Amino acid sequence: MATPGPMTPEAPFEPSQPPVIEGFSPSVYSNPESFKEKFLRKTRENPMVPIGCLGTAAALTYGLYCFHRGQSQRSQLMMRTRIAAQGFTVAAILAGLAVSALKSRP
Repeated sequence: MATPGPMTPEAPFEPSQPPVIEGFSPSVYSNPESFKEKFLRKTRENPMVPIGCLGTAAALTYGLYCFHRGQSQRSQLMMRTRIAAQGFTVAAILAGLAVSALKSRP
């Protein structure tokens, strides 16, 4: 039987540190950003998404208020408006993705 050669001692595993993978950077940014900083950056990149979200929330809230008050016609109109606002938001997300994909092309 062959005896195994001398083994080199490896560095002990440190669970608090992520593994180092050659050629991979876990973060694009040099310092981690807070929720507020990330929200503001994303809003500046694609301002139509928060506008669509606010429009959706406003239409939903007002539609539920009208439903509670018994104004069924207005409530139906606001639910249809909510659907339109959701469609606008989805379109804004897709447009933002397309623009960022085109920017990253050489």
